[in-house]
Amino acid sequence: MACPPQSNGLIFFVNGKKVIERCADPEELLLNYLRKGLRLTGTKYGCGIGGCGACTVMVSTYDPDSKKIRHFPANSCLLPLCSLHGAAVTTVEGVGNTKTKLHPIQERLAKCHGSQCGFCTPGMVMSMYSLLRNHPEPTMEQILAALDGNLCRCTGYRPIIDSFSVFSPECCPLAGSGKCCLDQEEGKGKEREEDLAPEPKRGDRMCSGLCQPEEFQPQDPTQDYIFPPELVRMADENKERTLVFNGKRTTWISPIALQELLGLKAKYPNAPLVVGNTSVGLDVKMLGVCHPVVLYPARVPDLHLVSMADNGLVIGAATHLAELRDILLNVIPELPAEKTKIYCTLLKQLRTLAGEQIRNLASLGGHIVSRGSTWDLNPVLAAGKAILNLASTDGTRQIPLNGEFLARMPEADLSPKEVLVSVLIPFSKEDEFVSAFRQAERRKNALSVTNCAMQVRFHPGTDVIEDLTILYGGIGCTIVSAPVTSRKLRGRNWNKQMLDEACRLILEEIQISPSALGGKVEYRRTLLVSFFFRFYLEVLQGLKYMYPSQYSDLPKEYMSALGEFLDYPPRGMQEYQDVDPQQPPHDPVGRPIMHESGIKHATGEAGYTDDIGPIDGQLYMAVVTSTRAHANILSIDTSEALEAPGVVTVVSAADIPGKNGNEHEKVFAEDEVVYIGHIICGVVAETYELAKEATKKVKIEYKDLELILTIKDAIQHSSYFSEEKKIEQGNVEEAFQTVDRIIEGENRVGGQKHFYLETNCTVVIPRKEDNEMDIHVSTQDASSVQELVATALGIQSCKIRCHTTRVGGAFGGKCTKPPFFAAAAAVAAQKTGCPVRFTLERESDMFLFGGRHPFEGKYKVGFMNDGRIKVVDLMYYVNGGCTLDNSDMLIAYVVLKSFNAYNIPNFRCRGRACKTNLPSNTAFRGFGFPQSALSAEMWVSAVADELSLPHDKVREMNMFKAITLTPFKEEVDPRNMVVCWKECLKRSDYYSRRKAIEEFNKQNYWKKKGIEIIPMLFSVGFNATCYHQASALVNIYLDGSVLVFCGGAEMGQGLYTKVLQIASHELKIPTSYIHLFERSTVPIPNALLTAGSIGSEVNGKAVQNACQILRKRLEPVIKKNPQGKWEDWIKKAFEESISLSATGFFKGYFANMDWEKGEGPALPYFVFGASCSEVEIDCLTGDHKNLRTDIVMDACYSINPGIDIGQIEGGFMQGLGLYTQEEIRFSPEGQQYTLGPDTYKIPAVCDVPEKFQIYLLPNTRNPIGIYSSKGMGEAGLFLASSVFFAIKDAVAAARKERGLNDVFVLDSPLNVARIRMACADHFTEMIPKNEPGTYKPWAIDGN
Repeated sequence: MACPPQSNGLIFFVNGKKVIERCADPEELLLNYLRKGLRLTGTKYGCGIGGCGACTVMVSTYDPDSKKIRHFPANSCLLPLCSLHGAAVTTVEGVGNTKTKLHPIQERLAKCHGSQCGFCTPGMVMSMYSLLRNHPEPTMEQILAALDGNLCRCTGYRPIIDSFSVFSPECCPLAGSGKCCLDQEEGKGKEREEDLAPEPKRGDRMCSGLCQPEEFQPQDPTQDYIFPPELVRMADENKERTLVFNGKRTTWISPIALQELLGLKAKYPNAPLVVGNTSVGLDVKMLGVCHPVVLYPARVPDLHLVSMADNGLVIGAATHLAELRDILLNVIPELPAEKTKIYCTLLKQLRTLAGEQIRNLASLGGHIVSRGSTWDLNPVLAAGKAILNLASTDGTRQIPLNGEFLARMPEADLSPKEVLVSVLIPFSKEDEFVSAFRQAERRKNALSVTNCAMQVRFHPGTDVIEDLTILYGGIGCTIVSAPVTSRKLRGRNWNKQMLDEACRLILEEIQISPSALGGKVEYRRTLLVSFFFRFYLEVLQGLKYMYPSQYSDLPKEYMSALGEFLDYPPRGMQEYQDVDPQQPPHDPVGRPIMHESGIKHATGEAGYTDDIGPIDGQLYMAVVTSTRAHANILSIDTSEALEAPGVVTVVSAADIPGKNGNEHEKVFAEDEVVYIGHIICGVVAETYELAKEATKKVKIEYKDLELILTIKDAIQHSSYFSEEKKIEQGNVEEAFQTVDRIIEGENRVGGQKHFYLETNCTVVIPRKEDNEMDIHVSTQDASSVQELVATALGIQSCKIRCHTTRVGGAFGGKCTKPPFFAAAAAVAAQKTGCPVRFTLERESDMFLFGGRHPFEGKYKVGFMNDGRIKVVDLMYYVNGGCTLDNSDMLIAYVVLKSFNAYNIPNFRCRGRACKTNLPSNTAFRGFGFPQSALSAEMWVSAVADELSLPHDKVREMNMFKAITLTPFKEEVDPRNMVVCWKECLKRSDYYSRRKAIEEFNKQNYWKKKGIEIIPMLFSVGFNATCYHQASALVNIYLDGSVLVFCGGAEMGQGLYTKVLQIASHELKIPTSYIHLFERSTVPIPNALLTAGSIGSEVNGKAVQNACQILRKRLEPVIKKNPQGKWEDWIKKAFEESISLSATGFFKGYFANMDWEKGEGPALPYFVFGASCSEVEIDCLTGDHKNLRTDIVMDACYSINPGIDIGQIEGGFMQGLGLYTQEEIRFSPEGQQYTLGPDTYKIPAVCDVPEKFQIYLLPNTRNPIGIYSSKGMGEAGLFLASSVFFAIKDAVAAARKERGLNDVFVLDSPLNVARIRMACADHFTEMIPKNEPGTYKPWAIDGN
């Protein structure tokens, strides 16, 4: 059979414009084509594997048979370009823009503070836009489902949900604005008590809500692109034409009929069938698989047929999972309930499977045939006795979708020539029950840790088992079944004896190696029997419903084991103090104005470093990294790489004309590598793809050296970076002799990845003369980039110009490493004389350097019987990784912040930073405080547990209450912290809810609730004055417009917005007159990094200084013409030779920590707050749900409440990830496993507390802050520890009911496995356990 001829061209539409691609490459994906081919850079690269949603577009297709148009969201990073023939693609640029008209989605998202860094925002817009095109009035359930596949690291999701909720008829259009009747109902009775705050002076009222929904424009359907009529005609004409596209390595064939497809499969038996490319595409990207021929069967009508047979539903194999969901939603209500049990079970699993983009791309046939171990639908289909309808040139046949098929047994599998045409999903029977369960690290858009499906059929009218099927996923490399268990249980009655026997048999039959891939072995073993227990109860309940007279009610303690958590739309409330009524309307300070780039974020017009267009002669760099964690480099052979197509050169340490990095870290490794991922050299080529391919050809020989990976290893080898840091007050040794009780313990906090949505990127452009260079870089510290590049090239810093327009999220991760990436690219640019672009893919960005420092603490606490803590002795360690980075500074902060909110009269804390062979850990939001303060709360709660006292009482009695000195002799006035604490107790209704929770826990054995309130004393800034200095330049032009330069980087924290407000206030002109220029080292030299929560205020002070200078210069002109316009004053000043340009400078807050004396002042000022959270846990699975969080924060005079509340909420959600789900895993050899959104789970929409309330304390002042404000960038993160301790409270209730009254320790992150195993019961006791040291674990303890 000859291959069909090449098609004339690939034709599709993008944003209403026709695109003809004559040389379509089957290996090219839509994202790359949009960004590089069409220069539509609003669609972002976030992960490349369909896990984050940043690349979302809407695809519209026309079915010539049904005459229907289908709109659906899709991950353009997975979508093959060749699959788009005849389709219309809409990107964020096509939805609306600032030059024509905004779409209501874009307007609302921007004005409701739904964007911060803005990198994820276009994807959010496209997900919602796709939903509205299909459902103009969506339900809240549909809105939340539409966002399942979109991640955001900045906002905390609440404002995004609020922005979109106004499109639902279920939601009041004024919700969240403070004008909704429900908001007002919730606000009743919340007036401030006289003892909590003095009479207001700023404004006479508190505001709730951050936007004005009543001002939004309504939807305009005429704004949407119509489906191009030309594509309708094409669809009819192409029904009979096979499409073929030939690339360099791959041929894409899209047949039109089943027989043609079967002939192609016979000719190319190894050719994969691709519909959504969600499985094959990942193999190509992550495993480097290349397919010479790809068959695209989406145009074969037989694969889309859906019909109702006598015995079930027949679904075409090319049916997308989202279509399957819609089919089931329509079919289930039309059938008798006893026939729909498997359909209901499938629908339940579909609600949590992947995100909406993947559900719209992935096909049922692809899901079945790919047979991933953790795929959620396959066990259900097997349990339901689904039948696969296969076809080949030899004919048709049917095979059962059963355990043998899922285990890939050859006799039960497809032959290479066969195609899955359709799936028969049988009706369930009256005496049959089907259930499925899953548990993942995150409830939605996460692969299961373990899943299962179970089916039982009874002899009619009895509980005698006739047939039983048990399948589990996530246990091994394939889905496994338990046929022996099923066979032995046939004929047994469905009772407690059968349950006990079943659990024993399952654990005997299904063995999980202690070294199993994925780890969490004991947890997964426990889920085997926990899931079966839940199935047992569901069946009992079903039997009772069917035969009420034959079966008794379930025992009360069993009832709470039934059911899983349901998702409800989160509701938020944000309260802050209004501005003074006398404040001029054009004065923006104190008002929640939207982010200055918010509209551009929502339209995709905001540019980031990698959005810079191709530069003439541009080359691309990819790096070669170490595959050993610690080794000497014996040789590097680049000869084969240099001969590879498109390769221009290879750069290494030998090519650096100046210094190779600094005394602590190298740009390129020289003689030794110190972690897996250490950069050894860079391959420079004409395209990134060629450079990346050539890196595989570089040959390196190593000689392994001794490994040190964990804190425990480092302590044993005395492997530290610097001397011990210590603070001490009182007499610790003597105090231990005077207390009633002493406890000792340990606690651990795991690391955390930054997972900003924009990966690191550098574009280096060499100039033709004087060795000058322009460097565009995504960084928090452009000055350090300038300095290191100049040092590496051996030239003066003044010849290196660094530019940062905006950063797509950073959180500390773009401080110290971008200089090294930029230096590597600069060396390549200098060597070649060409511009060089160095952009990290997500995987590289996650393994080239570390994140938050893993922490281990040892404590000894002495206290009295009434709960008063008299003495604390702490020894803290952090894992710094392989290079110093800022670990020395971080351990200092860990020590300085080790007491959190507690006034301990005799206190000592010592700390060491450990040197290991893991990626170098670096700054992260909170900088040591989240680990250190969590440890403090652990030892305070341990005291309460030891004494059986309420945690809140022990916390309150030991808190700072009056003006006093910290252990490092810095004065602290904690009275506002006490106010925050009391206000939080009151607003959360803590005591009433605790009583209700205690009653709930008495009534529910397998579900428990917990509640906890946590105080916070967070110190802002740096412990040296020079780190707080800032500079600015303000230029006024003759037309009255103002250009502002400052040394801060805009990373989503709203720095530019606040600076804009400050300049407007000081110059007394509207913000529309003012423009902020990008961060550049040209106008602002020597600016320090933007970090430590103080970037906005110190740069704001510098801008304030410059504006005040200018305003003072203008005073004589204004006095002469007080009724004149701003423009008139400026022109007159120019005529009088008055300079209209001024530099501003802020020397910095005074801070100076003397470590020899152990005395400060160490840090500029303190931020106070309190947080109360309530959770519910599932004791059978370890799942938990965040029910409610109330936060009270002392923000003082907020310059912008919208931005400050956004920082608090975003920080809180990032802390939620740190404390409850984000986990970094390494192999015993130091290889990192968690390198993308598939393996590393940050919080998603499903994790937002159902009720999320923020209250900014009114009438408070910060005497040293600009306009009496405080920095809110980091403080909110630690407040998520209230969720950690609420979970621990729920676990404690479960343990107490099970007779376990001992004091127990839970480490962070408190993930599903730790929760489940801490809720010890007879299931956790019955599983087999392996002694540590008797096997090689899959992963080491990251600490």
